[in-house]
Amino acid sequence: MKLIVGLGNPGAQYARNRHNIGFMALDRIAQDHGFTGWKARFQGQVAEGRLGGDKAVLLKPQTFMNLSGQSVGEAMRYLKLTPADVMVLHDELDLAPGKLRLKQGGGHAGHNGLRSIIQHIGDGFARVRLGIGHPGHKDAVAGYVLHDFAKADEDWLDDLLRGIADGADALAAGDGARFQNAVAQRVAPARNAGRAPPPPTAKPAPQPATEDSRSPLQRLADKFR
Repeated sequence: MKLIVGLGNPGAQYARNRHNIGFMALDRIAQDHGFTGWKARFQGQVAEGRLGGDKAVLLKPQTFMNLSGQSVGEAMRYLKLTPADVMVLHDELDLAPGKLRLKQGGGHAGHNGLRSIIQHIGDGFARVRLGIGHPGHKDAVAGYVLHDFAKADEDWLDDLLRGIADGADALAAGDGARFQNAVAQRVAPARNAGRAPPPPTAKPAPQPATEDSRSPLQRLADKFR
């Protein structure tokens, strides 16, 4: 069994915030893989289902970001899992919008949700870092992550979330390469995928031979010039 956690803040006013991309990813996985409806449990919202034949529990902590570890720790202990069975999907300022990276273990890099989880279960869990870009100055970070995605972000965001759902089976199985490939197929499809082949280049029509109007004697004389 895997516990897959998405990070965000509870409440409709935060639903489309950049900080809530982890919640958004879990919603898409639950929708595309036929998980149960969301239920209140472990100080969070939980949906259950199967990914690649194995049972998986999706968890959206409702404790607010800074206390996410309370919910994750409670769920992990109740389900008798170890940190190695936990995967956390979260926003990442240091990746360009639409980029995704996997990481096993490590620090929190200033992310308060990760900081709280590390305090409660240690740092041995896997992370799926979802790029949202950086506002350019550290003083602008708080307002940036707590602001909704812009309309211009909708296309890449939808592609990223669909790719995560496409690769969820591989993610749960620990096959990072296959998971990342599934995401790449959505966010960076093959350049010529789905395109009709270009029409063949037309060959130039043969030019008619030009009639030689010289006399036989003139043609003979020209050979010796």
